[in-house]
Amino acid sequence: MKGTTAITNILKAEGVKWVTGYYDGGGATHIIDACREAGIRPIHTRSERVGVNIADGFTRVTNGRPNGVAVVGGGQTVGVAYSGISQAWSDNVPLLVLASSVVRDRTGMGVIQDYDPMHVFKPITKWTETINYAYRVPELMMRAFTYLRSGKPSPVVLVTPHDVPIEEFPDDKYSYTPVAAIKSQGNPRSVEVAVRALLNANSPIIYAGEGTLYAEAWDELREFAELLQAPVMTTMKSKSVFPENHPLSVGHGGRTGTKAAAHFLKKSDLVFCIGASLQRGAGADVSGRVIVQVDATEYYMNKDHVTNHALLGDAKLVLRQAIDEVKKQTNDAGKENKAVVEEIVKVKKEFIDEWMPLMTSNDVPINPLRVYWELMHTVDVKKTIITHDAGNVRDQLCPLWESLTPRGYVGWGGQSGLGSSMGLAIGAKLARPDCLCIQAAGDGGFAYTATDFETTVREKIPILSLVINNSSLSGGLGLSGDWSKLGEAMGGYSERVEKPDEIIPAIKRAISSVDSGRSAVLEVITKPQRNTHTRYWSGLA
Repeated sequence: MKGTTAITNILKAEGVKWVTGYYDGGGATHIIDACREAGIRPIHTRSERVGVNIADGFTRVTNGRPNGVAVVGGGQTVGVAYSGISQAWSDNVPLLVLASSVVRDRTGMGVIQDYDPMHVFKPITKWTETINYAYRVPELMMRAFTYLRSGKPSPVVLVTPHDVPIEEFPDDKYSYTPVAAIKSQGNPRSVEVAVRALLNANSPIIYAGEGTLYAEAWDELREFAELLQAPVMTTMKSKSVFPENHPLSVGHGGRTGTKAAAHFLKKSDLVFCIGASLQRGAGADVSGRVIVQVDATEYYMNKDHVTNHALLGDAKLVLRQAIDEVKKQTNDAGKENKAVVEEIVKVKKEFIDEWMPLMTSNDVPINPLRVYWELMHTVDVKKTIITHDAGNVRDQLCPLWESLTPRGYVGWGGQSGLGSSMGLAIGAKLARPDCLCIQAAGDGGFAYTATDFETTVREKIPILSLVINNSSLSGGLGLSGDWSKLGEAMGGYSERVEKPDEIIPAIKRAISSVDSGRSAVLEVITKPQRNTHTRYWSGLA
């Protein structure tokens, strides 16, 4: 059996139906050729980075069931892939990367493309290892999928020297069993004590992170919140885990979070955190409050804040324990707190009223907030997946977009790599071909990876690229370019919008194109609009 046969057999066993990347010869090409022969679809991108971003977006939207897989060539291509892997590392995305290197007996000898991925990727992965012999493929890939499916979600890299995929080994040395996730409940006594603290709090808030999404614990989260009548705030990365039209939703927290989230966090005395890192920085600062922290790994416990009540376990399982414990301690009555709903409605209305003049502005150039408002009220939000790019688009879109279904919004930004939204939207479309998948990017972010719009056309993965073109970078450096012409040149539908009353008809035409199977670029000429949501988070971030 060849190493490539072992690799493709395992990928199929783990439910992988496609791999993505930029293939430039050597070991990567051997793997891609074998995938094609085995019925695993290879998706060739314009750069290694976007290939990783696609695997990233797919993994998020499927919650790692199955994991996205990227194949990366050797040499300097490793460096091009670095940004995508680093983004996945910072955002806790469990994707698999198969990275090539030179043949084993020439490693470190300075031959062409002699570049060791081991040293490059170790700091930004959960595990990086070299498959040094073909017969070790089953062993090392089983470990890889074990690390991907359990504990702290993170990328894993397996390095394949050029000669390993074509190396033969005896068939009787091949043995592989698909990997199941390892999940655990919280310590029952710890759950009991934590729930008692929660019920005794005057103003608790539930803070849900991406661990809640990966555990697919949205039903339990909703039941838990309704039982307690407590406000629910999410991280930017987990925006969508709790329907934002729910009476208890206060939106997402952090530097560009909503007014309601900041309001209820400020008045809270206990934070019930589920699957969020509570990392200091641009996120919501929970200092000075009692912290109950639920996580599948101890990695984030007592990291930036003292964890008063640590519940180590899967978010779905621990939430079920917490629900049962609340009912036990309250004799099934739950905690009455009807006034909180009225307060949430009041603060959310204040927020919308503050921003409505900009969201309905008739200014020319167009105010970008008008674009997002019209988009949200034109698409079917429940059948749409939207992801922002880095910078102003993220800061403006996140607090205004009302997400209704799990993974309907793909929030990201630990490393904030400009241009990542292209690959994330493509990956989302691969995961949910029934959904309209939208990349919302500024002209600066779109320019970073715009050539991969051609990938969406060639590979027939239709997405909508919304380009907010204010001809500047963060309101400063002047930029130029007609991105609608680029989209047309690459085979997609393109349209340029310059007046507010053109927005909705253009959106509808772009959606019609995507529905017909042809990607669309919708470029909207806007004015620079500084984000000022940070004023809500003064003293909290």
